[in-house]
Amino acid sequence: MFLFALCSSAEAQQTKKIPQAGYLAFVESPDLDGAFRKGLKELGYTEGRNIHIEYRYAAAKPERLSGLAAELVALKVDVIVASSTQATDAARKATKTIPIVFPITFDPVGSGFVASLARPGGNLTGLSALNPEVMGKRVELLKEIVPQLSRAAVLWNPTNSGSKFALSETEAAAKHLGIRLHVAAVRNVDELEEALRAALKEKAGALIQIPDNFFNTIRPRIVEFAMKNRLPSIYSSVGFAEAGGLMAYGASTVDLYRRAATYVDKILRGAKPSDLPVEQATKFELAINLKTAKQIGLTIPQSMLYRADRVIK
Repeated sequence: MFLFALCSSAEAQQTKKIPQAGYLAFVESPDLDGAFRKGLKELGYTEGRNIHIEYRYAAAKPERLSGLAAELVALKVDVIVASSTQATDAARKATKTIPIVFPITFDPVGSGFVASLARPGGNLTGLSALNPEVMGKRVELLKEIVPQLSRAAVLWNPTNSGSKFALSETEAAAKHLGIRLHVAAVRNVDELEEALRAALKEKAGALIQIPDNFFNTIRPRIVEFAMKNRLPSIYSSVGFAEAGGLMAYGASTVDLYRRAATYVDKILRGAKPSDLPVEQATKFELAINLKTAKQIGLTIPQSMLYRADRVIK
């Protein structure tokens, strides 16, 4: 009887395993990855003790995402965190049963990830930066600092399904403000160089970046181009302003990634993705780089500086 009890105890210890999450990303990002881990820590999770995370990074090569997603599915992880629209698309094609959480996407309904924000309906849920006002606000901010602006170049990645929504809203805002846009598709570095040359040829007076993880990987080149050609520019994340970009306005991606941990926690506790509504961004940031403004000969209105969440000097 005593031996049976010992065996039963040993079997219980062997069968009891810590939850396993998969983390699929286009590129490694210390800030965003760290925000997700911070969110888990706030909820009582410690890697190696009560949760294990399998990280898979595509090293800025989108063609690798499907294979990496398949690896996570083969490991039979309990949940997959898909850290970009492209990663989310790869994950949902790899599994219809494992829960998938997206920390950020711009049009989860239009991208086919969920049936609706309130009722996702499948094995995907997460957070959305879907906000038409944000896209239009970027164009308005440019017009505010360059009142005479009549032409602007737009960089976007057509392989990102969520970017289509962002582009259409940007075009609508530009039309309303009387700004003619030159839209350039950028899927890789070669297309970036072609797009930048075209922007000069089209006599663009400003540069607008549509949100996409690929642009984060080539951030220095874009910022350098805008600086060299004295082009007022606005980007989707504060990181661009920190790197020398003139302005950035958009949802706080750090906040969204931290909040993604709450979805993982609920799912590991038994909740179904189909029952967890997609939440929208609630924290937005405006960053202005005054050093860059001075270098390109631009004066930022004091009223705008008062509204900025961060002013880089």
